[in-house]
Amino acid sequence: MGPSGPTGRRHHTLPVRISPLGTGERTQSQQELIDWAVQGSTVNIYTTLARHPELAERMLPMGRQLRGGRLPLRERETLILRTGWNCGSEYEFAQHRRMSLAGGMSVEDIKRIQSGPGTGGWDPFEEQLCQAADELHENAWISDETWHALATRYDDESLMEVVALVGYYHLVCFLLNSLGVPLEAGAAGFDPE
Repeated sequence: MGPSGPTGRRHHTLPVRISPLGTGERTQSQQELIDWAVQGSTVNIYTTLARHPELAERMLPMGRQLRGGRLPLRERETLILRTGWNCGSEYEFAQHRRMSLAGGMSVEDIKRIQSGPGTGGWDPFEEQLCQAADELHENAWISDETWHALATRYDDESLMEVVALVGYYHLVCFLLNSLGVPLEAGAAGFDPE
């Protein structure tokens, strides 16, 4: 896997296919959903998903549950960032870059996640998390070797969360990429090659 991820695709500019809802287009229930979902400067994903309120009302609580789950922030964000990178989702990567940096990760950590496992400088456990994200992306399962490495620290519920987190963020990336959700102004996506 090279720096452009396993697919070799990079999505710097995607056409907007379904635009975020403008303020004047929103029903009261869409506005309430947006008010509940929006966190900080992350807006466009929620104002776009609000175009299908039933989907958003079922999908977004799972993401919130996983982000507040058993995995520590640094480990959770390693999985999410690698999934965003693997899926070529600059929007997802940008939002979680911001959260990761605010949570104590460094720019070097972010660059290492982009480079992937086996590139050196990794905490051994975090490298296994990155490996797990890659294996799930490529094979839809975690190898025995990687599973056993994660099981040295994680209980069964945490291991299940690893799989659910990577799976959930694949769904998010598929939506972001296919709908063409635009980055918010000033958001920093992928680092240049």
